[in-house]
Amino acid sequence: MRIEGPLEKWNDERGFGFIAPTKGDAEVFAHVSAFPRDGQRPAIGETLTFEIETDKDGNRRAKNLLCPDRVVRLTSRRPAPRSRHKQPSLFGRLVPIAVVVALAAYAYGEYSRRAIPHAPAAVHRNDQPASSAFHCDGRTQCSQMTSCAETTFFLKNCPTVQMDGDNDGIPCERQWCGK
Repeated sequence: MRIEGPLEKWNDERGFGFIAPTKGDAEVFAHVSAFPRDGQRPAIGETLTFEIETDKDGNRRAKNLLCPDRVVRLTSRRPAPRSRHKQPSLFGRLVPIAVVVALAAYAYGEYSRRAIPHAPAAVHRNDQPASSAFHCDGRTQCSQMTSCAETTFFLKNCPTVQMDGDNDGIPCERQWCGK
């Protein structure tokens, strides 16, 4: 049930006051949180309508306060001005998209070029691979080898190998490093 009455006392610093109901009941406590959030401060003598609730200590307080005499103020914000620019044409929309796609394709190409190591160019059969790929392990004959690069490494780096019968520097000419 809604009750009406003027605001009799108000403490603006502490945010509360008291309303005197017109039907002669005792004053009712009113907290600022019960007032409408319209940006206006409560004023003494202002007519209010409200409902009464009892708090956990048995005290009566106003809730759902309405201020029927208040003039509703419109916000001071101005609406955003309308743009005088026309919508971009289809060409104007496609150009930025094309630029983004071109940049993405370029970036992907650069990434792919750097991320995937390319196979080395054609290697001559007599080129020696890095020494870490092979090591001297006691093999001495051409029949024990698996490639020309391996036999070349063994001939240059390992003692007592028997892979260059004609002493021309080319090992295992019949099996691996033939001309």
